Amino acid sequence: MRHTVLTGDRPTGPLHIGHYFGSLANRIRLQDEHDVYVLVADYQVITDRDLPGEIKRNTVDVVLDYLAIGLSNTTIFQHSAIPELNQLLLPFLSLVTVSELQRNPTVKDEIAHSSQAAVSGLMFTYPVHQAADILFCKGDLVPVGKDQLPHIEVTRVIARRFNERYAPVFPVPDALLSETPLLNGLDGGKMSKSRGNAIALKATDDETAALIRRAVTDAERHITFEPERRPEVANLLTIAGLCTGRSPEAIAEEVGDAGASGLKRLVTEAVNEFFRPIRDKRRSLAETDVHDVLREGNARAREVAVRTLDEVRQAMGYAFGP
Repeated sequence: MRHTVLTGDRPTGPLHIGHYFGSLANRIRLQDEHDVYVLVADYQVITDRDLPGEIKRNTVDVVLDYLAIGLSNTTIFQHSAIPELNQLLLPFLSLVTVSELQRNPTVKDEIAHSSQAAVSGLMFTYPVHQAADILFCKGDLVPVGKDQLPHIEVTRVIARRFNERYAPVFPVPDALLSETPLLNGLDGGKMSKSRGNAIALKATDDETAALIRRAVTDAERHITFEPERRPEVANLLTIAGLCTGRSPEAIAEEVGDAGASGLKRLVTEAVNEFFRPIRDKRRSLAETDVHDVLREGNARAREVAVRTLDEVRQAMGYAFGP
């Protein structure tokens, strides 16, 4: 069955290897079998910060990363370029309660790590924004990590309630979980662009080596793969395994008594070798490529959004005229 897939990223900084193994590689596989929409969620940047920062530069960087990894048969578009998408927010907000939004664990985590002194109301509506992102194109399959499952459930609730209250306009989307283990940051915490603990896709060999040298490990010299007891070491082994196609256990056995320094050398070589073709392609791209892709993608996405908004207005009784 051919699905409509919605996925994307907030342009808050460079995409990293956690993004690649957690979602980007999956998008490459999906694009030839399904209708894939890739959202550059630039409007959502202000949910947890006072200013959008280097939004233009970050948007260009994100799309360059998309093109470098091979996303070609997709619709790549900007949130801010599709005003009809945002008009879905008001009716969708009427379908959820304040307590439902307050209980959302992903929102709680984002608030805990927010750079704002006071949390804006926009943060609480973040899952509803995501519902609009997914449903504007009738998305029925959404690739996510486990931490995003609560957001998908909000979307499912909104779709069901809209269909029951007004008319059967929206599919109830399913989550597509990645089989890739969740990668932690090099400091042992959640890998994140904003926490400075990730290896960017565009990083040079030397930058990658410097980051991995600073990675947290432990005091035991002999390297073993024990995720519960030695999570930081296991994380490095997992990264090496994903880049080489080998099991973390086999890599641990190879490193053995070479200790953390030997492990870090191996991980550095694996990461740089795996991402070298992507980095080479990225350097060959130009910003004009980005602008062309966004212009075409925005036009296609807006055409879809206009049709969906018209259906919503018809279902709710807001369509006037002959």
